[in-house]
Amino acid sequence: MFSSMNLSEPQPKKVIEGDAEKVKCLIIGSGPAGYTAAIYAARANLSPVMYEGLQPGGQLTTTTEVENFPGYPKGITGPEMMEDLKAQAQRFGTDVRWGLATATDLSKRPFKVTIDNSKLIEAETLIIATGATAKYLGLPDEQKYAGSGVSACATCDGFFYRGKDVAVVGGGDTAAEEALYLAGLCKKVYLIVRRDELRASKVMQERVFKTANIEVLWKHQTKGLLGEGVVQGAELYKNKGEANEEIMKINIDGFFLAIGHTPNSDIFKEYLNVDEVGYILTEGNTTKTNVPGVFACGDVMDSTYRQAVTAAGSGCKAAMDAERFISEHA
Repeated sequence: MFSSMNLSEPQPKKVIEGDAEKVKCLIIGSGPAGYTAAIYAARANLSPVMYEGLQPGGQLTTTTEVENFPGYPKGITGPEMMEDLKAQAQRFGTDVRWGLATATDLSKRPFKVTIDNSKLIEAETLIIATGATAKYLGLPDEQKYAGSGVSACATCDGFFYRGKDVAVVGGGDTAAEEALYLAGLCKKVYLIVRRDELRASKVMQERVFKTANIEVLWKHQTKGLLGEGVVQGAELYKNKGEANEEIMKINIDGFFLAIGHTPNSDIFKEYLNVDEVGYILTEGNTTKTNVPGVFACGDVMDSTYRQAVTAAGSGCKAAMDAERFISEHA
């Protein structure tokens, strides 16, 4: 849901001058990617320093139950799992700190990163694990029912809605994929589309239309969510702004946002290659960016999977790539 760091707001570009703290490996952002990178970097004697960002632990800290991460057969809450990963990183010597990266200069090594507009860090290697922020509609109810029926990840949370009725908001490929995934678990899936057509690819559209338990609600927009403590329904505008506008209600147990994510990469874009959305591009099967010595892992570079376990795997790769880079440039 929410990222480990919210960098979507305009950030100052000027790097603070003055005395700088020199570190071998700097990790920006926490979550499964950042903490796993810290574990591996610490065990490789890179003496990593981590700044956790605005939301230590990342998106999983807003998830009530995590049942698909290996090693937790009975499941675990997101915050508990993140505390376990943090403790493991600290056990091996990671210096975990509170703070937000507000500016960078990646034009040459050592890389300069400003923390909270005041502290300057010079790093031999930099691991970016700042995550991505799910886009929301901006309704107060989305915060009210966060973790209690509202989700931005069907793959993460769909299991909890087996045999129930849910709604997916969106009209692109992501929304179609989420709806199809949920259709395999849920009794009924409403696909709420604000226009009278889908933006999804023709193949995805055909799959949606052929799935019996998916009902597309054309020209609908969400007015609000209903329920005592948990989501139990939604109020929708139909034909909003038109002469035949009306308000309708649907009974649902889950409300899934599928209108995209924003990677938290703004302060790096001046130096790093990113795609049209802002995801940091990496080389082949590595975490290497176009700047030697700078590595990216987790949701800030993964627009496809966005899972805790894949983020953790990429964090491992980033630390190994950083260790090899330092060895080759010693």
